[in-house]
Amino acid sequence: MKNLKKALIIALAGITLMGCSNTKPQENKKEGEKNQEQKVEKVSFLLDWQPNVNHAGLYAAIDKGFFAEEGIEVEVNQPPANGAEALIASGKADFGISFQDTIAPAFASDKPLPVTAVAAIINHNTSGIVSVKDKNIKSPKDMENHNHSTWGLPVEQAILKQVVEDDGGDFSKVNLVPGDVTNTLAAIQGKDIDTVWIFYPVDGVAAEVNNIPINYFAFKDINPVFDYYTPILIANNDFLKNKEDVAKRFMRALIKGYEFAIKNPDEAAEILVKQNPELDKELTKKGMEYIADKYQADAEYFGQINGQRWNNFYAWLWENKLIDKEIPKDFGYTNDFVNPEKLK
Repeated sequence: MKNLKKALIIALAGITLMGCSNTKPQENKKEGEKNQEQKVEKVSFLLDWQPNVNHAGLYAAIDKGFFAEEGIEVEVNQPPANGAEALIASGKADFGISFQDTIAPAFASDKPLPVTAVAAIINHNTSGIVSVKDKNIKSPKDMENHNHSTWGLPVEQAILKQVVEDDGGDFSKVNLVPGDVTNTLAAIQGKDIDTVWIFYPVDGVAAEVNNIPINYFAFKDINPVFDYYTPILIANNDFLKNKEDVAKRFMRALIKGYEFAIKNPDEAAEILVKQNPELDKELTKKGMEYIADKYQADAEYFGQINGQRWNNFYAWLWENKLIDKEIPKDFGYTNDFVNPEKLK
């Protein structure tokens, strides 16, 4: 999935964030209640890639009218080639999807990007290494003397080195083959590539659907410091401050969408395909079956970010000289927009 983040996709020409001036009366008012009007607010949302099961809650909230109930009109766009972070920081978008690892350099700066992670979309890291079963690569140590497709990113290779060494292997014996694999399953079935970094809800499930026997190990199972948050929902800081009510209305609806997807994965898959007909229906349904109980998992509520896990990963980046400046403890995230007590 990380290679997908780097791929050149539809560029975003520009997003107009002018609030819609239309108003609608609140319905079902109690007797004696003032005749208030709720402004319909337009909120822009940037995906990280083309629509997939990570986004099921968003599309469920749109389809089920959860945003409309909160007086929110959502404009969904795909990001530019270099990601959503810069556009959100500049105020040209309100919310978007990012990743704790890739946003780290933007936080490790004298002038950090003015964005904040407001929710974990998936509670635990579902990324790891995949290979076809007959190559017998069952753990990181087994990657020795095999070819691994690498993007050449320092963080990527440092994580690989750590897990191989944690497993008792010698990372210098892993053959790194530069390249941006866009068809993971085809790559690992060929002669030149043995292992690839994947997100299981996408490529792992695709292997299941296509009856391709694979071996897979998750990074979080090798070293808990790699149970970082990926993907995350980020928002513009000024928007959160100046339009806090709008942000909370948006988040209430979005959370309802993900809670619906958790309880109704099959219907959520139908909605995702209905709104994005280019998606493969079988793959989407299987992906939803896999991911439904992983959105919240063992968190107290959907979207909750565990400060210890957040801080431990950034501390590891700093200790391994993978960022230019130490990221302060608890910097860059908040649970205020997912905590039910805060959203009342």
